[in-house]
Amino acid sequence: MALTPEELDLRREALATSTLDHGLQLLGDRWTMAVVLGAFLGVRRFDEWQSRLAIPRHTLAQRLRALTALGLLRQRPYQERPLRHAYHLTAKGLSLYPHVLMMWSWERRWGTRATDLPQRLVHAGCGHAFVPWLACGACHEKVGIGDLGFTLQPNAALRARAPARGRAPRLAQAEGDGSSRGLRVDRWALLIISAVLLGCHHFDELSHVLGIGSSVLSRRLGDMVDAGLLLCQDDLVDGRRRVYRLTPASRDLFGYILCFSSWAARHHFQEPSSIRPTHRACGHPFVPEVVCSHCRRVLEAREVRFEASAP
Repeated sequence: MALTPEELDLRREALATSTLDHGLQLLGDRWTMAVVLGAFLGVRRFDEWQSRLAIPRHTLAQRLRALTALGLLRQRPYQERPLRHAYHLTAKGLSLYPHVLMMWSWERRWGTRATDLPQRLVHAGCGHAFVPWLACGACHEKVGIGDLGFTLQPNAALRARAPARGRAPRLAQAEGDGSSRGLRVDRWALLIISAVLLGCHHFDELSHVLGIGSSVLSRRLGDMVDAGLLLCQDDLVDGRRRVYRLTPASRDLFGYILCFSSWAARHHFQEPSSIRPTHRACGHPFVPEVVCSHCRRVLEAREVRFEASAP
């Protein structure tokens, strides 16, 4: 069923004032998140990041400066002549760990970087290999996308900082064999998925809610369909229209989205998001926690080791 104009306006306002959108403006491009992931994998030095990621040196320098200014990384000298600095995660940077675990989980199943990531995670707390599970912070039960309801309450404090909805860069294609998983997941891909999750299934609805021009949105939707992140079908009610729905790959991104939105609300903006999930089973506002699939304890970076390959 198509959304009413009032429902569309509410979703537009909620997304524009969400901690998800504002947070993605800071950390939502592929190079920034690749640098953050590298920091959790133990990369500390400029040349090692540059070698691993094949990232242009100027781009890497910009991302490291930005992450340092945000308080996620701090510099420590490791060589005096010439002076060289290593970059270490701060307490604020370490608070991104649930999001990083969700990133690892999604990439291992659906992404193109699986061979570049640790193949196996081991929880020191219980001594077992594990898969990260998303759980409810109130009742601690494992949660799936169908277990949550959402209410929308635009945040007036973030409204003044609402982003300008201009032309966004095209989604970058991954290097390599050009397979259907070659699409990089970036800010706009995550916002499109969020809009579909909130009930925007038609082209005109997505254009209105996201403020993306028709030609740009058309290319993005086509790329996401080709990459297996969206399913495009004929509308059974109006055959002239097309309906966009989530796929298993994009549905699996909801943990990634919820953990990042929660981090931005609690650790950066100190403001509640305008998109507020509730865990239907316990009735409490949903605050995500990421737990060990074996012992169900909350995972902390210092208690997890990674192995290059499974035994």
